[in-house]
Amino acid sequence: MESQSQKKSLDRINSVQEPACTNPSCFFCTMNEQDPSLRKAKLARCFKEMPLRDDQEHVLVLRGIWNIAMTQPDDPEFPSLGVFDCMGKLILRAVNDKEWLLRDQNIYIPYYAAHVIGSYTMNKVQFAEKAVKSNVVLPLIELLRGKISWVEQRVAVRSLGHLASHARTFEAIAEHEVEIIKLAMEIACNCIKTVYRRFIGVKDSKRVKYHSDLLTTGLGDLEIENRKAEEWASQLQCWSLHLLNCFACKGRSLNLICNKHFLKELGGMWGGLANCASPGGIGCIRTLCNFKTGRESLANSKEVIEILCNISRSSDDWQCLAIDCLLLLLKDTDTRYIVINTAALSLADLVELRSLNERKKVGEAVTQALLQDYHKIKYGDLKLSSQDAERALKETWDLMVERRKREELMSEEELKKRKNLVGMLKQEGNKKFWSGHIEKAVTRYTKALDLCPSKMRKERLVLYSNRAQGYLLLNNPEAVISDTTRALCLSTTANPHRKSLWRRAQAYDMKGLAKESLMDCLMFINGRMKAEKTKTAKIPYFAARMIHKQMNATWLFATVAKSKDKHEAEVEKPKVLEHGEDQCQVTEIRERNDSVPDGSFMEGERRSRSKQGRSRQRKDAAGHCCRIGSSRCSEMC
Repeated sequence: MESQSQKKSLDRINSVQEPACTNPSCFFCTMNEQDPSLRKAKLARCFKEMPLRDDQEHVLVLRGIWNIAMTQPDDPEFPSLGVFDCMGKLILRAVNDKEWLLRDQNIYIPYYAAHVIGSYTMNKVQFAEKAVKSNVVLPLIELLRGKISWVEQRVAVRSLGHLASHARTFEAIAEHEVEIIKLAMEIACNCIKTVYRRFIGVKDSKRVKYHSDLLTTGLGDLEIENRKAEEWASQLQCWSLHLLNCFACKGRSLNLICNKHFLKELGGMWGGLANCASPGGIGCIRTLCNFKTGRESLANSKEVIEILCNISRSSDDWQCLAIDCLLLLLKDTDTRYIVINTAALSLADLVELRSLNERKKVGEAVTQALLQDYHKIKYGDLKLSSQDAERALKETWDLMVERRKREELMSEEELKKRKNLVGMLKQEGNKKFWSGHIEKAVTRYTKALDLCPSKMRKERLVLYSNRAQGYLLLNNPEAVISDTTRALCLSTTANPHRKSLWRRAQAYDMKGLAKESLMDCLMFINGRMKAEKTKTAKIPYFAARMIHKQMNATWLFATVAKSKDKHEAEVEKPKVLEHGEDQCQVTEIRERNDSVPDGSFMEGERRSRSKQGRSRQRKDAAGHCCRIGSSRCSEMC
């Protein structure tokens, strides 16, 4: 009897401390339901009624669903019970009912709803089909149009990209093909400027509160918030390119995508270090090269060809894609003679490249593409408009064909004599270099390279790298890039020649090519750290200084930040977009800090923010550096 009375007392205490929920459609109570069939029925009813009700807990529910979708995107429970229909209706309500959108915390709802759709349609085509049947495409397009803000555009373009990547749901997206392509192109070109002018370039106190909270989930200082905003801006651009690529892969709307202005911008969209996994604009260019229309448009864009040439001779992760693009353009007889005048100089430096990543015989493929009709040039039937291109083709022919034939006929004794002579010329070149006669040193290295047999790859690597150092001191960056690239082709991909990387980084810096210089610097430091094999290995001061400079130059918002001082009046106050017929009209968000309900993840004081500038954030990227003079890496080998 005593135990039963104690139990009843405990139950009464618990009932006082935790009152029973009276909401029959409560999502959290439903998630705790033990009976599977009853749980499914309640969840289905919850998803059905949620868009019709006004409830302050909607944001908490959406965030809970978002967490589940992010961690378990392949779980079929929510997709089978109507989550897509619920999310689509919530987005439409947010777009069409501004008063509801700005009430309580409803401003967060469209972001989470679109994110849930994207997470569940990422991997499973069955879920994507359910989403399309639940009419989520039109609500997502409304967000893509900029009906609310760039934050919702980001998750909308992500979701549409996932739907377009599945063959069975592509046509549902293609019904709105022209509008989606135009919107994606516009976002890709302008999103960096938009994010800067409406968030990064805005004072902390004037930033839209819900943007700040979504970026850091309510935790973090100003530095973290800015870094996250940079990452999201990069994702918005890269996911827009992915959506365009889904259409380009199928040869759809190439006439729209191959817009001259857009192609010029496309080459510079590289994703940045914040999103280094994305192929960026190079991925789209590679896709366009599969089609006649794409190749013709790219060949007539000198800016794109120059970008491809620079990337093909760099440490960029997408070097292979750039080389592929150039080879495809050279194999097409209609674009070959337009492109070869620019590309021959760069590709000629890659003819001895054995492997790149997992690809073998890259140099042989380049050689075949360059020399496929060289006989026409050799015997006077064909003249290129660029004499430099003709000279590059002749050097390639001599190196890869004539020289190899001659060396096959040489005796061992003659090869040995040549090796000794090359060694003597190299030593003479080094002496001339250290005595300050740089031009004479370059001449000695050139003679040594002419005599050095092709099989002596290590000796030729050193000669190319030493000559590059001479050209560096003679302020000839193009010759430095050519020689260092040839030296790196003679080294191995797993262990690239570090001095050549550093010299090429300096040459790219002289030409103002910050991205290429940065990539070589990072590769140089990576190789140096591996070689030292100690936990206390430090980054040389001269390399850290170069990285700091190039990271500032390649910062995602660098271009628009420079224009801020000239056009400071153009930096807009952060706003939520409301789409009109011709242009977006803006309506300011009303802050409702006093209406945050109890138990919300938004509850609490405004987080403290660091006021340290952008320079400190990037300064720390290079780590602790030791002061090692730059002369160490300038030594002759």
